[in-house]
Amino acid sequence: MASGMASNKQNKGNKHDRTNGGPRDVGEKATDAAEDAVNSKGFELAARAGYVAAGILHFMIGLIALGLARGGSGSADQSGAIGQLAGSPGGTALLWFCFIGCVALALFQLSEVFFGAKGRNDKDRLKARLKSGGQAAAYGVIGAAFGQYALGGSSNSSSSSRSLSATLMSNPAGAALLLAIGVGILVVGGYFVYSGATRRFRRELSGLPAGRAGTAVLALGTVGYIAKGFALGILGVLVVVATATNNPEQSAGLDGALKTLRDQPFGVWLLGAVALGLMAYGVFLAVRSKYQRL
Repeated sequence: MASGMASNKQNKGNKHDRTNGGPRDVGEKATDAAEDAVNSKGFELAARAGYVAAGILHFMIGLIALGLARGGSGSADQSGAIGQLAGSPGGTALLWFCFIGCVALALFQLSEVFFGAKGRNDKDRLKARLKSGGQAAAYGVIGAAFGQYALGGSSNSSSSSRSLSATLMSNPAGAALLLAIGVGILVVGGYFVYSGATRRFRRELSGLPAGRAGTAVLALGTVGYIAKGFALGILGVLVVVATATNNPEQSAGLDGALKTLRDQPFGVWLLGAVALGLMAYGVFLAVRSKYQRL
């Protein structure tokens, strides 16, 4: 993520100089008001809570996956993790906290599409806006899921994935789109592995403590990024194979991907390693909320 709030704050002083002797345009005033809201301390704290919410979600998915590796049952995906949170003591309050945090972070990322990446060339600006737009959509979806459960609803990620896959596979254009989605997931998974192995994610952090504490944060990020990338890679492969064989049952989301991994030779051990890595990524995201550049 680009250092959005920092860059916005640097530009904040310039916006008040955009006058030519007369009253400013209403649209310009609305834009300035929106930037002021995004730059507020309260909004920043709420957006940082979004990382904590995502951390809780990943930790729970990893915990369920670890149970699967040990012979247990459950759905190691978004719906399974949120469902377990909903049924835990204080779960409703936690769900509302996660909902607010994810929505705030999604709105912040959306603001970056319009206000961020100032001072960059056209190519870098486009890349930054696409990245912010993707993250806004991702956190918006997660926030909606938290909100749905907080209101007493539920969902089934695996069933939804199979249903969507079946619908898309029913026509050539949909199958091509699904194939592109599978390849896209593979690319994202590879990027996560690369970011973890090279510690590229370090560029988005600031103020890390020195010594063992800082080393521990980087270690959590390295393990977590690689584990998530590996899980996404399996998911991408399954989507591609399911599309190529016209078998929507194989496209069962993250839960299906992790269970497929479990059923392979030495899969229990591999799943256990991925599960621990996802839990580490969850802890890293929670810690990241403090050190992320905003």
